[in-house]
Amino acid sequence: MLDPLAPIAPQLFRALRDRIIHNDLPPSSRISETEIAREFGISRQPVREAFIKLAGEDLLAILPQRGTVVRKIRYEAVLDARFLREAIESDIVRILASTPNETWLTKLREQIEEQRAAMDGRPEDFFALDDRFHRTLAAAAGKKGAWRLIEGLKSQMDRVRFLSLVHFPVPNLVRQHEAIVEHIAKADVAGAEKCVREHLREVLNDLPKIAASVPGFFEMPDGDAPRPVNVNIQGGDDQ
Repeated sequence: MLDPLAPIAPQLFRALRDRIIHNDLPPSSRISETEIAREFGISRQPVREAFIKLAGEDLLAILPQRGTVVRKIRYEAVLDARFLREAIESDIVRILASTPNETWLTKLREQIEEQRAAMDGRPEDFFALDDRFHRTLAAAAGKKGAWRLIEGLKSQMDRVRFLSLVHFPVPNLVRQHEAIVEHIAKADVAGAEKCVREHLREVLNDLPKIAASVPGFFEMPDGDAPRPVNVNIQGGDDQ
């Protein structure tokens, strides 16, 4: 539910973004301002603002005379996001490994134990823990602003990451997190950087298998335009 005391549009943006990333609103789903406004009990203005911001992240396509649909995952955007994220996060772990801090290392190890406990649970729960781990790395390096920049760029990559959690086992991701932390603890700058680069490239290694497992989810570079289908906001077929 939305907090009526806080700005509505940003809350709605986050809620709809989560639905798209978690495939509660899969690619090519049709949504409307009226339906969303009715569901949340709000006016259409904050819905319109949220839709515009989602379109800015290439998560929605607002099609004149045809309504609004969830965009397919843009293959090129996934590659670009991975490139930028790898550049930023490799510098973050280099900073951390240069001057290891036991307080932050303890927090990161505690988070890894939570991840290990959640490996057999819901993908969205592990996804949240994974994001928290990387956000904590940035905070430990004094780079919270860099993480906010990453968050604004990685929507398409997040969709692929979530699909990878749904379709493939995740213990390897936890082992990679552990390796990153242990190289930081040993002040092994080169090792920490190598580990985080390999970790962030995991999505690309699985990308062909992910795309094959969900035909029609991806927009390839030659331009596969989004095609509206009738799906309600809960993910079921309209009658």
